[in-house]
Amino acid sequence: MSERWRPHLTVAAIVEQGGKFLLVEEVPQGRSVFNQPAGHVEEGEAILAAIVREVAEECCRHFTPEALVGLYRWRSPHNGVTYLRAAFCGSLSEPDPQLVRDSDIIGDSWFSRDELDRQPLRSPLVLRCIDDYLAGRRLPLDLITELTP
Repeated sequence: MSERWRPHLTVAAIVEQGGKFLLVEEVPQGRSVFNQPAGHVEEGEAILAAIVREVAEECCRHFTPEALVGLYRWRSPHNGVTYLRAAFCGSLSEPDPQLVRDSDIIGDSWFSRDELDRQPLRSPLVLRCIDDYLAGRRLPLDLITELTP
């Protein structure tokens, strides 16, 4: 019997301030690219806790999720992995000097939607999530139900 297919569950934060969006610079596969603060949901971790943790680790700021923008499925042509991304919009604190940035992250920057067209992006999910946010897509957080033993 073949192994059951399992997508990688990830979360991403969409943060807009003054018409610009927060992105982080990272270097997967030796190439510098931009992505929303994002990452994998860890075993046993709640989805909302995962996005709060990822933003803290990548941006040294506290993120408050306010709405779910969407769920996105994408299969990477680079590694063949299918990702299921939950993208959240929300608010951001000022930098917290007690937090330490992940070593995989070079830094964070703010870009307008037009400026993003000229940046190397981690995946097509980056623009799709922002475009859905700009189109006004907002789903309530109570749409997410997590049952734990």
